[in-house]
Amino acid sequence: MNKTVLLISRALLTAAFAAAGLAKLAGAEMMVQTFDAVGFGQWFRYVTGAIEVGSAIALWLPGLQAYAAGLLVCTMIGALIAHALVLGLAAGLPALVLGALAAVILWAYRAQLSR
Repeated sequence: MNKTVLLISRALLTAAFAAAGLAKLAGAEMMVQTFDAVGFGQWFRYVTGAIEVGSAIALWLPGLQAYAAGLLVCTMIGALIAHALVLGLAAGLPALVLGALAAVILWAYRAQLSR
C-alpha cells in the first residue's frame, strides 16, 4: 500500500480517536449521556477512552501499528453493536467509517502480528 496513503490514514485515525477518547476521559456531557444510554456504566466510558487514546498513540510506535489498529477495529465493532441495539443505527456511520479505516491499517501492518 502507498506509504502516503498509510500516513494520511494514520493521521486521520489519530485525530479522530484522540479527540473522541479525550472527550470520553474528560467526561464531556454527550459522552456521559451516550454511555448512560448504553447501560454498562461510566467505567466503560473510561476504558473506551483509554483504549482510543492509547491506540491513537500506538499507531505511531514502530511494531505496534497492527495491534493499535486491531484494538480500534474491535472498539468500532462494539460501537456499531451499541448503535444497532440502543443508540440508533443511522448515527453509527462514523463508527463504520473509522472501523473500516482502522481495518485498512490493520491489513497494511498485518506482518507485525506474526512476529
